[in-house]
Amino acid sequence: MAVRELLTGVPWWVKWVAIPLIALVVFGGLIGAVLSFVFGLLFKVLLFVALVGGLLYVVRRFRSSSSSSRDEW
Repeated sequence: MAVRELLTGVPWWVKWVAIPLIALVVFGGLIGAVLSFVFGLLFKVLLFVALVGGLLYVVRRFRSSSSSSRDEW
């Protein structure tokens, strides 16, 4: 028996309201955990990129200022 056959005689609100709500109740914790993991990982990647970029900016700025002061001597 296919799912389509099971849902042929039920009202629209069962298909589009009740079943998704039951799925959210049953799998809500799993969905929340997956979304939390994905957003946490994305945040950590963006933080890593920002910190590495800032470090490279500071190092290049320091090296350029120290090399120009060496040229003056």
